[in-house]
Amino acid sequence: MPFTLTSSKVIVCLLQTNTGNAVSDQTYTISELAKEFGVTTRTMRFYEEKGLISPRREGQKRVYSSADRVRIKLILRGKRIGMSLAECVEVIDMYDPGHNNADQLHSLINTVQNRRQLLEQQKQDIDEMLAGLAEVQNLCESALGDIEESHS
Repeated sequence: MPFTLTSSKVIVCLLQTNTGNAVSDQTYTISELAKEFGVTTRTMRFYEEKGLISPRREGQKRVYSSADRVRIKLILRGKRIGMSLAECVEVIDMYDPGHNNADQLHSLINTVQNRRQLLEQQKQDIDEMLAGLAEVQNLCESALGDIEESHS
C-alpha cells in the first residue's frame, strides 16, 4: 500500500482545516458555515439537535468553533461517500489525539468495505436492469419494424 502515514497522521490530516493548521480559535456564524459547506441553516440546527456539534451561544446567536467546523466537514465528507450520519459520527467520535486510533481506522475500513460491497451489488443490479431494458427495447423495435413492414 503506497500510503505510508501512521494512523495518527491520517486522522490528523483529516482533521486539519483548509488552511492546513490544526483546529484554531477562530469562530463562525451559522450562516458562514452553511454557506461554506453548501448546506442550509436548518441542516446546521439539525446537527446541533442531534448533538453532533455544540455551538456556544452569545445571546440568541450561535457561535461555532473550528472543532465544530471540522466535524461538519468530516460528516459531509462521510455522507458524500455514502456513509450514514450514524456511521460518520461513530468514526469521528472514536478519534483520540493521544492514541494511535487503530480502532477508528479499523472501524472506518469496515464501514468503507461494507459500503463498497453494497454499491457493487447495486451496480450489478443496475447493469442487469439495463440489459433487461435493452432487450425489451430491441423486442419492441423489432415488432414495430414488422408492423411497419407489413403495412408497406
